[in-house]
Amino acid sequence: MNNNHVFRMLIKFILIFGILVSSVPGQASLPPLTDDNGKPLTSLAPMLEKVNPGVVNISTYSKQEYNYNPLLNDPFFRRFFNLPDPDQLQQPAPRKRQQSAGSGVVVDAEKGIVITNYHVIKGADEVQVSLYDGRSYKATVLGKDPDMDIAVLKIKAKHLVAVRFADSDRLRVGDYVVAIGNPFGLGHTVTTGIVSALGRSGLGIEGYENFIQTDASINPGNSGGALVDFHGNLVGINTAIIAPSGGNVGIGFAIPSNMVRASMEQIIEYGEVKRGQIGVTIQDITPDLREAFDLENGQKGVLITKVLEDSPAENAGLKEGDIIVAVNEKPTRSAGQLRSQIGIKKVGDKVRIKILRNGESKTLVVKIGRATAQMAVNGSLHPLLEGAYFESNPKGDGVVVTKIQPNSQAAYSGLRLGDIILSANKQRVYNLESFKKALSRSKSSILLQIERNGGTFFIVIR
Repeated sequence: MNNNHVFRMLIKFILIFGILVSSVPGQASLPPLTDDNGKPLTSLAPMLEKVNPGVVNISTYSKQEYNYNPLLNDPFFRRFFNLPDPDQLQQPAPRKRQQSAGSGVVVDAEKGIVITNYHVIKGADEVQVSLYDGRSYKATVLGKDPDMDIAVLKIKAKHLVAVRFADSDRLRVGDYVVAIGNPFGLGHTVTTGIVSALGRSGLGIEGYENFIQTDASINPGNSGGALVDFHGNLVGINTAIIAPSGGNVGIGFAIPSNMVRASMEQIIEYGEVKRGQIGVTIQDITPDLREAFDLENGQKGVLITKVLEDSPAENAGLKEGDIIVAVNEKPTRSAGQLRSQIGIKKVGDKVRIKILRNGESKTLVVKIGRATAQMAVNGSLHPLLEGAYFESNPKGDGVVVTKIQPNSQAAYSGLRLGDIILSANKQRVYNLESFKKALSRSKSSILLQIERNGGTFFIVIR
């Protein structure tokens, strides 16, 4: 073998090796990115310099009272130990201040509006907002939306910087995103990643779930912080992670900005969220249902199992057996996603619902109505409670059983008319929305705490 042949073989090997290396996954460089001015984006620093001041740290303080031992109220106990009368012992109970850390986002600089998660400020007697420049202000809680895990705060501060809302409906899987927050109380921290999935639901985290999933590192303390695109626009509020080991494993969830904005606008206008319903009970499409309804292989949507009498759905012409495939031209793939699509609308809003009926596509306009006891029947709450009607307790916390249909699932559950349900699946029930959220924690059984005729007891429904 002469030298020329060896040289040619070496060149051929180098060329083949280069082709193989260039085809290895993960070795390709990122696609070219540009900033708002169309210039090549070589660093996120310019964008973060604008956005970081709009992301704040949240500290909350709660007060815990220490009561005197109840034995001090026993006269025999006091006499035996020669203790003074309890009236002489009455002093203000000592209080302990507890602090926790989270994150928030300034969305209106002029009005001082800050968005965070409800669970960040839940149970707080005082909320403190610390800005990026070191300033700190006591915040007023304008309102809360526990079912979407949103709280709206207001601070009186000048020279604030707001983060602009983006249209989260325009997000695509694979888009680059940046998470900004206060993980583990460390202070401002920035992580990057991509949108891993959209429309995540059925996680049992919130009552209305339509999460953005991302692999940008989100850790305890990031809750309430910003998820922004590479232009610095707010696409979501970081809210939860799946963390088997207690830390980030690359599966984090954010509430889409469009849902956040809808909740915020109602809180600012009404002081609360006035959610409506259309009056249907629904379930996800399974392979068996897809075959039974002669749907195309892979067809997604939500099956209407019941249309309630005199409901907005009935008035609009929806029928049992209809398959909802889109709301306002946005695809509907799951029951959880449909609840979120309707849940962000105000009472009185009109939505265009696209359905499949007997193989034909139709679009109907439905006007969102107020939630009533009639709308809280059947599978809209839980299949095991089918046939039971509920309404929020007008005299306090809990929900009241207002009707039970004969020969229904609920008729054999042990429930009775007038029962007040105080908790479900070990979660306190305040109203219909919190009841629905608590029921979502288990599909095979329900643990209910019930008040009946002045007594309280538990029942299990399987």
